[in-house]
Amino acid sequence: MPRARIGAARTKKRSRLLREARGYYGRTKNHRYLARNAIRRAGCFAFRDRRARKRDLRSLWITRITAACRMRGTRYSLVINGLKMAGISLNRKMLSQIAIDDPALFDRLVKTAVDASCATPAKA
Repeated sequence: MPRARIGAARTKKRSRLLREARGYYGRTKNHRYLARNAIRRAGCFAFRDRRARKRDLRSLWITRITAACRMRGTRYSLVINGLKMAGISLNRKMLSQIAIDDPALFDRLVKTAVDASCATPAKA
């Protein structure tokens, strides 16, 4: 009796590999060697970019807040520091949404922040 090869397992492994590579361009979706390399690279990029997305979004929120602060004649750093001194704990995502959706509330926050940063003396 001949020895058993890993036929079913090999077929399953290949079909799983090609299923993961579905939608890739050119031969990378059909050929095992190219698909394996493409999947490995895609996994590395996905891991890296899940972290980069968080940095990109924070940068976007800061840019939006900066633009909203400049429209009101103040600086981003002054507003953030003033909010911290006033004891208002809003993260940058919420501040940017408030600046977009509710400008009147953002005006009050900026006024509170500027008053709080001007009222307390600078640390020596």
